[in-house]
Amino acid sequence: MSIIKVSDKEFAPFIPQEKIENEIHRIASEIKRDMKDMEPLFLVMLNGAFMFAAELFKNLEMPCEMAFVKYKTYEGTHSTGKANALLGLDAEQIKGRNIVIVEDIVDSGFTMSQLLKDLEADGAKSVRIATMMFKPKALKYDLKMDYVGMEIGNDFIVGYGLDYNEYGRNLKEIYKIVE
Repeated sequence: MSIIKVSDKEFAPFIPQEKIENEIHRIASEIKRDMKDMEPLFLVMLNGAFMFAAELFKNLEMPCEMAFVKYKTYEGTHSTGKANALLGLDAEQIKGRNIVIVEDIVDSGFTMSQLLKDLEADGAKSVRIATMMFKPKALKYDLKMDYVGMEIGNDFIVGYGLDYNEYGRNLKEIYKIVE
């Protein structure tokens, strides 16, 4: 892994693919242990969580379903302060279900807090959060992370589904921005 350029920014190696996949396998084991008889509905946050979700699902040997949701909150490297639902769910899919939200990264928690309100309004029985990356120092909302791959600092990162202006998602490793 060496310095790479994504669009107009440089990024340095941060987390290798093997470490990412080991953490995802651990999370899958924890979910199987905690939810083995619940037949959960996994809500995958697009676009970023698709790689995390794919690896997670390879390791979940349990009855479950998957659906996708999409909120747009970022422009470049900064949050817009708005959560626009671009792809949502039918309330009937949610009512009375045990939900696991699959997210690539939780930083301020803004998007997650909006989604949790929507799921509560739709009558979810329970909701858990599984995130590949978590920035605890950036968190501004009262959220409980149930399954966390890795806690990181406030660096802007790309790779393994995470993007900079929609580029860099296809990288197998995670890189952090070079300031």
